[in-house]
Amino acid sequence: MTAAEQRPGAPMPPAADGRHPDGPTSTPVGSTPGGSTSGGSTSGGGRPSRRWLKAVIVFLLIAIPAGYLVISAIQSRNGGEEKAEAASAKGLSAGYPTRVQRRIYDVPVPPHSKKVAFYETNSWKVSSLYVQFVTDRDGLDSFLHRIGTARSALDKGKVTITGDQAKKVGWQVGEAGHDWAGMELKQKDPQPKLRITVKFDNPAHPKVYVVSTVTP
Repeated sequence: MTAAEQRPGAPMPPAADGRHPDGPTSTPVGSTPGGSTSGGSTSGGGRPSRRWLKAVIVFLLIAIPAGYLVISAIQSRNGGEEKAEAASAKGLSAGYPTRVQRRIYDVPVPPHSKKVAFYETNSWKVSSLYVQFVTDRDGLDSFLHRIGTARSALDKGKVTITGDQAKKVGWQVGEAGHDWAGMELKQKDPQPKLRITVKFDNPAHPKVYVVSTVTP
């Protein structure tokens, strides 16, 4: 009888692969039955959640088209208002006529004039430029001199701008109770013909109304 047979209760040493001859495979310390060790990384490599990124993308997809719609609506409304204003602005426009207009119609508005406004009409028969401005004594004399005339040519109490012309731009020339003076400057074609009416209610700052007509 061998020594092993004489001591049947003695435990057998484990095999090299960790298996016990009489039982299942032993589980290493710190391991779970599924084979993963405690304290290891979670599935997915530990990357943070991307839900917030998806939420931002969805928000932008909704918000950006809505913003374009709002901007488009505002621009459409503003464009409609501008067109309505342009359609109703059939009279005088504030500001100096262009240099080309002043040269063609021979209306040299004096520098530093106030309440300057103008209106131009064109047709195949005749073109006219309506101009108003407030100047001082020197400005009036300079204006008349540059068109080839003088203050002495103004007839006191005379209104040379017709009612139809005044109505076209809303002028109230010729009203009673005001100090009017006027003249007509007739020149050979193609030079313009000017109708000038001046209101001298304030002699230091006369208001000048001019209608210059050109016949092509």
